[in-house]
Amino acid sequence: MSEDLSIRVRSELYKKKMKHSELAELLGISGAYLSDILNGRRTGPKAQEHVKHIRKILSI
Repeated sequence: MSEDLSIRVRSELYKKKMKHSELAELLGISGAYLSDILNGRRTGPKAQEHVKHIRKILSI
């Protein structure tokens, strides 16, 4: 995930008063795995699917 998108995700979470753990739960993944995606440590096809869902959930 690009750093720009990571910042946008964190910003949208703040705007929506949503916790990192709530987003992870909606995605059906652990908070640690979500953090890995947001920090670019997970970039495979499955992580990219999660990125698509993150964009949809947060409308970005």
